[in-house]
Amino acid sequence: MLDPRLFRADLDFVKEQLTRRSFPFNAESYANLEARRKEVQVKTQELQNERNSRSKAIGQAKAKGEDVQALLDQVQHLGDALKAAEVELSEIQAEMNVLMEGIPNILDESVPAGKDEEFNVEISRWGDIPQFTFPPKDHVDLGTNKGMDFELGVKITGSRFVVLNGVLARLQRAIIQLMLDTHTAEHGYSETYVPFLVNADSLRGTGQLPKFEADLFKASEDPALYLIPTAEVPVTNIVRDVIIEAKDLPLKFVCHSPCFRSEAGAYGRDVRGMIRQHQFEKVEIVQIVKPEDSARAHEELTAHAETILKKLNLPYRKMLLCAGDTGFSSAKTYDLEVWLPGQGAYREISSCSNFRDFQARRLQARWRNPETGKPELVHTLNGSGLAAGRTLIAVMENYQDEQGRIRIPDALLPYMGGLDIIG
Repeated sequence: MLDPRLFRADLDFVKEQLTRRSFPFNAESYANLEARRKEVQVKTQELQNERNSRSKAIGQAKAKGEDVQALLDQVQHLGDALKAAEVELSEIQAEMNVLMEGIPNILDESVPAGKDEEFNVEISRWGDIPQFTFPPKDHVDLGTNKGMDFELGVKITGSRFVVLNGVLARLQRAIIQLMLDTHTAEHGYSETYVPFLVNADSLRGTGQLPKFEADLFKASEDPALYLIPTAEVPVTNIVRDVIIEAKDLPLKFVCHSPCFRSEAGAYGRDVRGMIRQHQFEKVEIVQIVKPEDSARAHEELTAHAETILKKLNLPYRKMLLCAGDTGFSSAKTYDLEVWLPGQGAYREISSCSNFRDFQARRLQARWRNPETGKPELVHTLNGSGLAAGRTLIAVMENYQDEQGRIRIPDALLPYMGGLDIIG
């Protein structure tokens, strides 16, 4: 959520920044609502002051033995008016909160203009695209006789679910273990294990609710619980309603979890294979930092995700997302896109974002500034480090041979029990 003081201080700036996202912000409507809020708040405060003054007068009159009935009637009248004003103020504030919760984050100055992914800017590339002497297969054809069973996924649950058996299940587990070991031993993250069900407050805190409820799987109504769309939600909520001491920052968490997404509105896209599933595995890296450190932390966190791709020798490119492609809560996002020979294209495998204080304001996640002794909002960041299913796909397609066998990357050999090739 954006700082309400920004709207009050420079509404034109807010409107200009939201226009970059093509967000339909009605500044006039907001201004009218804010004017009503101010008017009713002033009225409420005046009634409170007057009631207090009259109550004091009643006490003084009683002490003198005077008749106070008329004063009591006046206080009763003021009490009724005050209650009505408080109700009106509460309704306006609720309306204001709904409006504010639906407004996206302000973009970083470096975010390029553009309406969709076609306007994203390539920052760098790494690795050599493999050259095959044969037409490379995609992961579906490669995995059909190796334990990748989409029909069984449909039988057990429905479309966009898969069952991994045998060596492919082990390969995905090896990929996950490599990520966890790298991020904890080399990058200084603390591993955490979190619930896969979260309440509405947690989703509201990271920005999934109320705007993106259609993308979630709701597990129960009373209490309202949802399957997590990403470990970002429960991990970032570790610091909800917490004041962190300066000496304890930055906080760095890594978490492996399944992710559940309904993919509302995405049907017809990537329906073949494991690219876009309702359930998939991911290793999430999260940082909680001081505001002055978040730009540097964003570059660091992105580099940590890149390390996994480099260890696996998977060619990829780093993209800076344009205004129209940057997520609702993010101020700036890098996407890492891995090369998939079966598609002959780069595809997203990690998204690394700096949310600045947008999530922290919703979460009331704060740190105590030793210079002032007062709590201030932290900055939050996260990224996929990496998406395990898509990493599995990338390994399968980049390490295939003409016979359809898959060589195990060197970095994964210690986790594969002596197996160096999947036949």
